[in-house]
Amino acid sequence: MFASLFLVSASFATPQLAVQSVSQTLVEDSAIGMARGVDRMIGGIVSYAKWPDGTPRATRTMCVVGTPQLSSSLAPTVAGGPVIAVRRSTPAASMGGNCDILFLGRMAVADRQRLIAWVRAKPVLTITDADPDCGHGAMFCLGGRASTLGFSVNLDAIARGTVRIDPRVLKIGSDGGAR
Repeated sequence: MFASLFLVSASFATPQLAVQSVSQTLVEDSAIGMARGVDRMIGGIVSYAKWPDGTPRATRTMCVVGTPQLSSSLAPTVAGGPVIAVRRSTPAASMGGNCDILFLGRMAVADRQRLIAWVRAKPVLTITDADPDCGHGAMFCLGGRASTLGFSVNLDAIARGTVRIDPRVLKIGSDGGAR
């Protein structure tokens, strides 16, 4: 059983970083429950994204680089939206293209910095579960422990990117999850 409640937990700005934190509570306290929550959360994030080409695609490719911390098997879905094809990748191969979504797990800091710098001018949505404070440049940062899963939104990274995020994703936290 899965239930969610979205709450704004913090909103702060520093000269180079503006982050909006939102949390989701999971009822099922297990590795499977966390994996399902991560998949639902990624699917939800993708549902609020609009790529600059403006045309909906049947499939979006998510390249997973590094080692995800919250789920060993990512399989996100978007209700009524594109299929998300997941493939494991290396930092170098990811920069070769064909990634609509870049999921950054645990990896070398230099690789993470290089990927974030490369993706800034590209139509690529960035999500990580290896930076709960969202300070390393990904657009969305997942964090979780025990029976809770949350995400932070890096407003600076979103503003610099070419993938547009519907502002309602920020409103999720401020109105208790109503859409």
